[in-house]
Amino acid sequence: MSEQLKVDMIACDGHGVCAELVPELIGLDEWGYPILANAPVPRELHKHAKKAVSLCPKLALTLAKSRA
Repeated sequence: MSEQLKVDMIACDGHGVCAELVPELIGLDEWGYPILANAPVPRELHKHAKKAVSLCPKLALTLAKSRA
């Protein structure tokens, strides 16, 4: 089973830290809020995804188990 990034849009303040750390998986909309790739985190990016989760200023980003 793999993991996928998820964001709590209510908690997110649009700081953009996550997109700077994992631009391969996270883009930003015109207001600075994250747009996540709808795919499992590749093995080679897992360490970067975990760092983005831990450095999220509002703790709005998580890694959740996915079935893909």
